[in-house]
Amino acid sequence: MATWQCIKQCGACCHLDPTERPDLEEYLSPEELGLYLSMVGEDGWCVNFDHETRECTIYADRPRFCRVQVDTFQDMFGIEAEELNDFAIDCCHQQIESIYGDRSLEMIRFDQAVGF
Repeated sequence: MATWQCIKQCGACCHLDPTERPDLEEYLSPEELGLYLSMVGEDGWCVNFDHETRECTIYADRPRFCRVQVDTFQDMFGIEAEELNDFAIDCCHQQIESIYGDRSLEMIRFDQAVGF
């Protein structure tokens, strides 16, 4: 069985371009939406994403919407605990494919890490 995990030096989820996420208002509070939009750089990437190291510079203090946790996903998307693993894997697959491609090194590393 595949088990979700974040892979280091991927950063696909750090591409925050709001034009690619038109439903943000449906799952973020007004305060969170403001924070989210303030984090989007001119290139669509999070201003806290270091492109050289490909890591988040505020990882320990990142906002709630940047965390894959049961309570967060239940509140934001209505995902129950037993559904989180599959949902998170699907989300990562979609995001990694859209940013890097379905045959990218990031996708290969992700699939190996989760056990696909």
